[in-house]
Amino acid sequence: MDVIFLQDVPNVANAGDRRRVKDGFARNYLIPKQLAALATPEMLKRTERIKLAGQERRVRETGKLEELASHLEGLAVTVTGRVAPTGLFYGAISQTQIASALTEATGRDIDRKIVEVLDPIREPGEFEIVLNLGPEIAANIFIVAEAEE
Repeated sequence: MDVIFLQDVPNVANAGDRRRVKDGFARNYLIPKQLAALATPEMLKRTERIKLAGQERRVRETGKLEELASHLEGLAVTVTGRVAPTGLFYGAISQTQIASALTEATGRDIDRKIVEVLDPIREPGEFEIVLNLGPEIAANIFIVAEAEE
């Protein structure tokens, strides 16, 4: 089924793109959520306006993400966890814990999906973490992992 995307759909298409997608994906997801519309001659005439609106929206979002990245760059956040007698955490410090600590520290809602922990934090100490805010937008922060008292 040929559709025109009305909004950006990550890893699929940008607003204004004309793509052939599977019928079920279009009928059950894209069209009901108003992310895409059938590629009719009328919609094809509106494609340029949809592309411009999508591009403007991406520029605004990129500006907001760059502002957030500059605000977060170099920030140090303290996260606590229960420590076993061996000196290691029970489990590990999770992305959710880091995101909630960042939310408290900045007052902005930080999604756990942007927190990239390469090696699990299993012991108290200071660690550098990368936040992937968007394409080519990242911020490095420091996590101070401490034992709960």
